[in-house]
Amino acid sequence: GTLDGWLYALDAKSGKVLWKADTITDRTRGYTITGAPEVAGDVVVIGNAGAEYDVRGYVTAYRLSDGGQAWRFFTVPRDPKLGPQETPELEEAVRTWDADSRWDIGGGGSVWDAINYDPQFGTVYIGVGNGGPYSVGTRSPRGGDNLYLSSIVALDAKTGRMKWHYQETPQDGWDYTATQPMVLTEMEIDGARRPVILHAPKNGFLFVIDRETGKPLRINPLVRTSWTDGYDLKTGRPRMNPKGSDYWNDGPKIVFPGSPGARNWYPPAYDPTRGLYYAAVLDMGNLMFIPPSDGTPDTRRPNALNIRTSLIFTSDLEAALPTLPPAMQEQVKALREWQWVKDKPYSSEIRAIDPLTGKARWSVAAEGWQDRMGMLATGSGLLFHGTIGGKLIVRDADTGKLLKEIDTGSSIMAAPMTYRVKGVQYVAVATGFGGGGWSYVPRYAAAYDRGNANRILVFRLDGGPVAKPDPLPPLEVAAAPPAQLPGVTPATIAKGQGLFFTNCAICHANQLRSATPDLRRMEPGVHQAFRQIVLEGLLLPNGMPRWDDLLSPADADAIHAWLIDEQGKLRVRELKLKAAGQPLDTPSLAILSNY
Repeated sequence: GTLDGWLYALDAKSGKVLWKADTITDRTRGYTITGAPEVAGDVVVIGNAGAEYDVRGYVTAYRLSDGGQAWRFFTVPRDPKLGPQETPELEEAVRTWDADSRWDIGGGGSVWDAINYDPQFGTVYIGVGNGGPYSVGTRSPRGGDNLYLSSIVALDAKTGRMKWHYQETPQDGWDYTATQPMVLTEMEIDGARRPVILHAPKNGFLFVIDRETGKPLRINPLVRTSWTDGYDLKTGRPRMNPKGSDYWNDGPKIVFPGSPGARNWYPPAYDPTRGLYYAAVLDMGNLMFIPPSDGTPDTRRPNALNIRTSLIFTSDLEAALPTLPPAMQEQVKALREWQWVKDKPYSSEIRAIDPLTGKARWSVAAEGWQDRMGMLATGSGLLFHGTIGGKLIVRDADTGKLLKEIDTGSSIMAAPMTYRVKGVQYVAVATGFGGGGWSYVPRYAAAYDRGNANRILVFRLDGGPVAKPDPLPPLEVAAAPPAQLPGVTPATIAKGQGLFFTNCAICHANQLRSATPDLRRMEPGVHQAFRQIVLEGLLLPNGMPRWDDLLSPADADAIHAWLIDEQGKLRVRELKLKAAGQPLDTPSLAILSNY
């Protein structure tokens, strides 16, 4: 699958395109493909991403033989005013939504990662994403479970009809996707051998689910949770806690876990011999609140972010709190979870977990909250994983003891894999930092010092040393920005700030070390070509899209005015740091709230 929504079938030997299929139903909306397709018998199944934008999620199956569509399953209903739903499953689902929901925005529910085929039952399991917008008060004002958001749905691989569903997070107002990787295995449970799914979504729990029936067999917490007080295993439903989560009706809330999730797309590993589930686990929350209106109509923003919610991660909350209005600061400090933040803003660990109890056999600290990595467990009792700091790590799977550490100089987030050729065992891993909607690179990442080198590294027992990327040059004081255009006012700059956070900040974090350019450091030539870059696609070959379908020339000029203002402030700050003999990357307040 490609980011722009096409699915290609290639000849494995020659690379020749055998067929291609356009998987997108509506190209005026923010659909993309970010996950891998899954072959399921005679078909290949692919989903899409974009729930933060304006999409209605679905998966589609295409025939392997010719690329023709075999079936399609929508994960959320459409506006009932348009007539009957496409399938009986959606007729069931629409009853769990407010009839006056924001159908224009789409509802979310994109299937952007986990799709698994189970040949034993002829079933395709899909993990459904979050609701869009996040706020239930906006999306479905009178509430409801909002099926099939944040659910695992089992589909017949031949027909696409639903066999069962289990909603892990009813109504989901917190970006608790169920798209995280699944493990299909068998376990001895209550005296019987059961075919199960092991699944740890964002919401903070590890589920053991019967693959045949969809019944949850075990539900164990992994981290602190404020949105629920736990689950009733008989019903499979959580005991909701509005006091710790309802920011759309009751003011700002510090919600645990946060939108980065207790677990996310970083693959876990399961060792059936040891009965251990190995995974990176993040115990971190975020402040969530409805931002103040800017006076514009609350209409769908086509092909753009429509989350309608502001977030500040608890790793940054104490630093960012002074940037919020005084009344909101007091509301935040009065929350029970504020003390959780004071006690421990976050913890990030690698754990060996017993899925039946949720207890960790062992755990080791990760390098930081963004140090979240995939796992490889071997039958010989080894556990391989990378680190954001650039190490490839080998551990004893029973104890977590460090056995080997190789410094690669490149951040590693992907899961290693292993294969054998002519009797020689190899371990391969892809390097690179990214993903998650945050493009700023933390100081503890190899990418901070050596850049974001994307490589494939392959290791064997008698292999040679790893060549590291060259260190990045030292930071220089930001160049002097050009003068503002005639007619620019404080209101213009404020408008540009709002437009930047709505449209640009998802990629451009404007931090000192980022995976994308820091636009507070634009050189004169970039300033001169700003309109051409933003509106005409001058840098399309570099991956910078054109925005003339969403931004007017006046909008682009307002964004440019704000960036000029920001560059001037940055230059003043950095000149002071240089004069004082301090490094230019001395930390400043983390302002993530759009205030």
